[in-house]
Amino acid sequence: MARPNDSSRRDQPDTQWLERMYNNLRRVPDHGDYFARWAAESALVRRSLPCQLDLPYGDAAGETLDAFPAERPRSPIVVFIHGGYWKAMDKSQHSFVVPALRALGAAVVVPNYTLAPKASIPDITLQMVRAVAWCGRHASALRGDARRLVVIGHSAGGQLAAMLLGCAWSTFDPALPPRLVRAALGISGLYDLQPLLHTPSLQEVLRLTPRQVQVASPARLPAPAHGRLISVVGGEESGEYLRLNKLIQQAWGRERVPVAAELPGLNHFSILDTLAAPRSRLHRLAAGLLV
Repeated sequence: MARPNDSSRRDQPDTQWLERMYNNLRRVPDHGDYFARWAAESALVRRSLPCQLDLPYGDAAGETLDAFPAERPRSPIVVFIHGGYWKAMDKSQHSFVVPALRALGAAVVVPNYTLAPKASIPDITLQMVRAVAWCGRHASALRGDARRLVVIGHSAGGQLAAMLLGCAWSTFDPALPPRLVRAALGISGLYDLQPLLHTPSLQEVLRLTPRQVQVASPARLPAPAHGRLISVVGGEESGEYLRLNKLIQQAWGRERVPVAAELPGLNHFSILDTLAAPRSRLHRLAAGLLV
């Protein structure tokens, strides 16, 4: 987390440096253009594809999801989890990823979660457990197969996707397949929360504790007993994001993380565009998880 070649300050985090590393809005000045386009394209998708919107998967106000059934029965199910540092964004801005995933033969589900500071990151992780469990229980209505469920997450969603790969599903609900999440794809994932503890603009909203860092950082937890995580990051992202992408493979090993790739020329937001772009490497990696 300390700056390279700055060993004298390892015990005193450089908050200004961390802000430069983790403030993606500053790093990508035209981020507003991405958000506006995603929202417009997503609204068009919801008007043009069969879908059920704002379905409750729990009792909290934020516990809703949008479901886009597959064209054929017993298809793979993809759960896409949006980013926004657990404190911003909404499922309604991310329907644009659905057509490309559905074209691979999958049902697609896009959940919301309660945003910080109203919910902690461990709380949000448990909400995503409930959302994925809902998908397992409603697989037939999605025209999906609960044994072929994959989670894809961007940024904060990448942390959540990795956490879900290691969930003890039969403990949560004995009626669910014990290996409910078959695989996960983390896009610019935040696999270690420790640096965020010292990043003022994030910590003032996330209100992380050292205990939360330990229990909700995938890279600080044992590798899952099964499944695989594909991890990617944009080549134009900050050094910290590049580090985290390598870290999860180092922590979990190549058997669980066979790919930890940097995709050249992409920033924190343009990388997500490529998930929706057939023939892109990211789209091909997603397709490989559905086979």
